[in-house]
Amino acid sequence: MRIFIDKQSPKAFHALRQTAEAVRTVAAEAGLDRTAVELINLRVSQMNGCAYCLDTHTRAALRAGESTQRLGVLAAWRDTEVFSPTERAALELAEATTDPSDSVRQQSAYETARQVLTDDQISAAIWVAVTINAFNRVSIMSKHPVRANRDAPGEKSGVPLSDG
Repeated sequence: MRIFIDKQSPKAFHALRQTAEAVRTVAAEAGLDRTAVELINLRVSQMNGCAYCLDTHTRAALRAGESTQRLGVLAAWRDTEVFSPTERAALELAEATTDPSDSVRQQSAYETARQVLTDDQISAAIWVAVTINAFNRVSIMSKHPVRANRDAPGEKSGVPLSDG
């Protein structure tokens, strides 16, 4: 059984939650809407393999008005035409932030972002990625469980219904 580090060290977790609230405010003030923030949260969580954060932020994205099509293709966002230039630049920055070991990729992401995003948006996108990376590590190391959501449309006992 793992320790839920958020429960074991609540003051530290509270500080992380306060950081997340500040980052959401910074993102909104910079003009990154809630769906863009949730796309960053989801893409970073996909890269890190954080089931708990994927579950949490999928529901948040849907509440913010995100489409199931875009959520379904997010892992392959480069191969689609469904994301705006702003979202694409933010996703590229988020990926470079999550895996910063490739300096060429990092520079490319930054150059792309400079063409599309304001300085405030670049900063906000990086802060969103930094923050969700921290939450991913908390959930992964705590092994936060993901339980079936019996209230979700199209699901029965947590198993998606087939399309026929």
